[in-house]
Amino acid sequence: MPRAFTHVDGDQRIVFGPDALRAADELVPEGYALLTTTRASRSAPRFAERAGVVVEVPAGAVDVVAAGLRDAHGGRPLVALGGGRVVDVAKALAAADGLAGPVAVPTSLSGAEMTGVHRHARGVPADTPRSRAALVLNDPALSASQPVPDLAASSGNALGHAVTAASSPRSGPLARAVARDAIAHLGRAWSGEEPDREEVALGALLAGWSVDRSGLGLHHALAQTAVRVAGLSHAGTNVALLPHTVRALRERLPDELAEAEASLAGSLEELAVDLHRRAGSPGLGTLGTDDALLERAVTTAAGRAELGHVPSPPTAEDVRTLYARAAAAG
Repeated sequence: MPRAFTHVDGDQRIVFGPDALRAADELVPEGYALLTTTRASRSAPRFAERAGVVVEVPAGAVDVVAAGLRDAHGGRPLVALGGGRVVDVAKALAAADGLAGPVAVPTSLSGAEMTGVHRHARGVPADTPRSRAALVLNDPALSASQPVPDLAASSGNALGHAVTAASSPRSGPLARAVARDAIAHLGRAWSGEEPDREEVALGALLAGWSVDRSGLGLHHALAQTAVRVAGLSHAGTNVALLPHTVRALRERLPDELAEAEASLAGSLEELAVDLHRRAGSPGLGTLGTDDALLERAVTTAAGRAELGHVPSPPTAEDVRTLYARAAAAG
């Protein structure tokens, strides 16, 4: 059973556990701009009560949504209560407007609260320094609150983070060790008929921390491209691709994958397939039926810099094959 903790990591404070939200009254002064969604706001109404302004974050690409919200926060400190899109929009606004890193209260396993990775608001110069959350308040009752199919899909994204960090040539020893621990927590979380939500939440947190140190790789290059090109679900796309990207990584990094899965009862591929099944076996939507859209995704993904960090970098044909396998398995 995970234990509650507070950890200060450079300029980021992480509060994890069932009492994490209680720390908000002490650590977060009133009057902030709360970025959230209707569902997320209902899950923790205290944040809206203490906010100076509540900003509803609409659906859409982070760069477009953030550009449309540049005037909404009024220069107030930012608090993001929601999933990865909400947190990434808050980070983009902080970067665009020179604000302090936001407070992040995750309601999914996206890991966005742990990383300094995000798209800039449209119109912001590419060389503008990016932002990361200054304070993370991770209560498993929120971050692992999704229904089981959605939680399994979101866990696929988290496992993708951990596998990347555990195997990437760019990872240092600490990032690899934390990633392996994340995999152990995620494996334990899904070892029974029902998920252990505290284990899920901690595994996702550690996975996000580790991938922030390693950088993204093969899996997320393909997943992010598919989401953006075809307008697919982020979590569903990640969990659909994961069994296939893990196999592709094993072909290139067998020793690293073997070490990463040492804590599991089975293989990483088996865990990835199980998460895909529990998520309802989502596919890749129109990428499986629209040849022109598939070729656009293949060309975009094959040109991403992340693939250059993988031994025997995947070719466009390799990428096409991985997309096709994931589409067929959905």
